[in-house]
Amino acid sequence: MGPRRARLLGLALCLPLLAAGCAATHLSTDGSPAIRDTASPAAPSPGYSFRRLDDRPYTPPDWPQSLTADLYLPDTPGSSRRPAALVVHGGGWQRRGPEDMADIAERLAARGYVVANIAYRFAPEYRFPAQLDDLRAAMDWLHAHAEAWRIDTRRIVGVGYSSGAHLVSLLASRGPSPGGSHPGLAAVVAGGLPSDLLKFDDGRLVVEFIGGTRAEKRDAYVQASPARQVTPATPPHFLFHGRLDALVPVDHATDMYARLAAAGVPAELYLQPLRGHITSFLTGDDALEAGLAFLEEQLGGEQ
Repeated sequence: MGPRRARLLGLALCLPLLAAGCAATHLSTDGSPAIRDTASPAAPSPGYSFRRLDDRPYTPPDWPQSLTADLYLPDTPGSSRRPAALVVHGGGWQRRGPEDMADIAERLAARGYVVANIAYRFAPEYRFPAQLDDLRAAMDWLHAHAEAWRIDTRRIVGVGYSSGAHLVSLLASRGPSPGGSHPGLAAVVAGGLPSDLLKFDDGRLVVEFIGGTRAEKRDAYVQASPARQVTPATPPHFLFHGRLDALVPVDHATDMYARLAAAGVPAELYLQPLRGHITSFLTGDDALEAGLAFLEEQLGGEQ
């Protein structure tokens, strides 16, 4: 097939998909120009080296299950405090592990973030809000080591995908440990976010996570849905999502974005063309780079 014929065939294949878009759509609530570009991003800068310390316990001794984090400490010069990132993996709240997020954790560490890439308790043995409590314990752990690890506790962000995105977004919306005095997340990057659990038709994963159907536990579904917890105090969110996601339909992202915008919360929405739930994660470099740029803007400049 000649180059001209190949270009014509590509155009013919793309035309039926124009409604979904053949390029990424990047929207912002602050009125800045939308970015509609899928060009490969530049390499992260400044590119710090870092140390990775695996399987560090982060839960108290009396926690129902001992949980660990992979800790990344960047080799930033000087003695100034650094931002930190709480990184949370997906897996339907009941499988997978921190290794899925290792590449993202490394990218954050290379940009100067102290990173905690955590494990959490799984459903159905442990049900909501156990997993939210685990993230709150991880936040307490980061605050407890803020001096030793040079963490600026006002600049801790959450980064997650799928059920991990759900948990960091929920933590951002509902805040740190009740009665705690330390600040919560400063911003969130959430990919493939299941933002409203009431949208699901009593599927097994959600029912096992909550411990009942929507009819049986409606209040728990509301409390566990980040979109239904949005207020003007919700931290800024960067949302990325595959347009063809059949597991977590794209309206979870667009509705969440609309709620954030209505509340006056800084937010960006990056819709990936021709991506489903898994491919959005596996081929999400452009979205992730845009998300990292969003974090730098929210935290006050490049780290």
